[in-house]
Amino acid sequence: MTRADTALADHPAQPTPPRRPHWVLRRVLWPLRNLWRSLTSMRTALVLLFLLALAAIPGALLPQRELNEQKTLKYISDHGTLGTWMDKLQLFDVFSSAWFTAIYVLLFVSLVGCLTPRLIEHAKSLRAKPVAAPRNLSRLPRHLTTTVDGDPEEIAERVSTNLRGWRRNIVVRDDAAAGDDAATGKVVEVSAEKGYLREFGNLVFHFALLALLVSIALGKLYGYEGTRSLVADGEGLCNTSTAVYDSFRAGAMVDGTDLNHFCFKVDAFSATFLPNGQPDMYDAKMSYTKGAGTSAGDWHQRSVKVNDPLRVAGDRVYVLGNGFAPTFTVTFPNGEKRTQTALFIPDELQTMLSSGAVRFDTPAGLYPDEDVRRKNQIAIEGLFAPTADYQGTLLSSSSPVPNDPQVAIRIYKGDTGLDTGLPQNAYSLDQSLINQGRLQRQAQVNLAKGASTTLADGTVVSFDGYQRWVSVQVSHDPAQDWVLVSAVAMLIGLLVSLLVRRRRIWVRLVPADPDRTGTDNGKRRTVVEIGGLARTDQAGWGEGFDEQAAGLVEPGGGSAKRMSRWRKL
Repeated sequence: MTRADTALADHPAQPTPPRRPHWVLRRVLWPLRNLWRSLTSMRTALVLLFLLALAAIPGALLPQRELNEQKTLKYISDHGTLGTWMDKLQLFDVFSSAWFTAIYVLLFVSLVGCLTPRLIEHAKSLRAKPVAAPRNLSRLPRHLTTTVDGDPEEIAERVSTNLRGWRRNIVVRDDAAAGDDAATGKVVEVSAEKGYLREFGNLVFHFALLALLVSIALGKLYGYEGTRSLVADGEGLCNTSTAVYDSFRAGAMVDGTDLNHFCFKVDAFSATFLPNGQPDMYDAKMSYTKGAGTSAGDWHQRSVKVNDPLRVAGDRVYVLGNGFAPTFTVTFPNGEKRTQTALFIPDELQTMLSSGAVRFDTPAGLYPDEDVRRKNQIAIEGLFAPTADYQGTLLSSSSPVPNDPQVAIRIYKGDTGLDTGLPQNAYSLDQSLINQGRLQRQAQVNLAKGASTTLADGTVVSFDGYQRWVSVQVSHDPAQDWVLVSAVAMLIGLLVSLLVRRRRIWVRLVPADPDRTGTDNGKRRTVVEIGGLARTDQAGWGEGFDEQAAGLVEPGGGSAKRMSRWRKL
């Protein structure tokens, strides 16, 4: 033996250690796989669905900026620091917030990953053949054994004929596995199953759920909503630009240059109220035209009510809110007049007591000096009551019906801020201008319709009456039809999956042993073993299984009444 052989003998070869997985698998791919499995589990989908419902609660309880910006700003102002922090947390823009979108996207991904394998599974089960008969049918919840005249093949055809409407399969095999009671010959097994429509309902439900999610997402991407407050005296707008709206919210794929072209105007508005002041019905008379047509023949009339929008050019026009717009006329010392109708926002919806402001610039040439002109502008701020009700000298309203319209106003003179170019609240005056003395109060009066007051410099302010205004929303959702179709398909699929019962039946036909049956007339007899099983706990067979099962093998198919009951199972 050589020295090398001795060394090998002293140090036998060690087994090769198992190869460790690459660090990319261990540190990247496996954690990602586990994360994907956790995200696409049904438990995670249910948790995200619960979180989505929980996240929507602030959107229902708090004012939302996209629906009513003025009410939202007032809420933030009334709650000070708390309101500011709530605004930073996007609680006033819930449905467009980053955290709500994140939950929605995670839910979408989770449902897609969770439902896709189930769709494949349901599709496979929909095409599957009935399963083969179990070895021991006597262990099934429903079981019947009887002996009838005839060959197994003959009985099998009879059973198959009586099981019309069932998916069935006939198998002929050797009887070696049938047991000691079987005689020589062939064993025939009939496997039948009914209720495949249940799996089809599951398939439709899950597919429609995915279609619903996709439709909603596409509607958000390619849809838009614009709101505008219009005085109901023929004022309107043309849906040609985002600039015509007070607020406009567009999807990520909408740049505002390809809006559906149409025009409409609000000709009149009426509202009815219940005795307690609760709104009963709103009715806005609108004129509209498609495209850029402006001739009289192109305009059509339409009444827009609650939940009954105007549908034109693929968009919908809703009436969201309404109020009163008082009309004021200012007669300056030189006799020139300026008239404005200003929108007042309801502070009390039950009585429609409203507040607002209006600003008047001086007539051209009345004050040549620019500084003097700015110091003589007129601003009005106050309340409008449809039905005046005084608490001492304080004006209130007793009803939303305009039986006795009056205003309580403060009249200011000075710089209203019209020339600064800075944005201002259209429904209230800039308090900083008042605090700085740039706007000085000249009078505080209550005026009925047609009444007026005169300032020290001879300026006359009169309350001429009111108009009704409405807040309209133009909504475009290109996927709304698909959302409706998906929702209906979901409902149909769910009903089918709940109402259709999935059940199985097996019939084993074994040639009978003449010695055990006592047959001596030369006729062949068959031992029939029938077993029934429901796929779900709620799909029991009901009473009379033995009687109905016996009818499957009776000559002539049994009584018509019995077979009719059987086929309904």
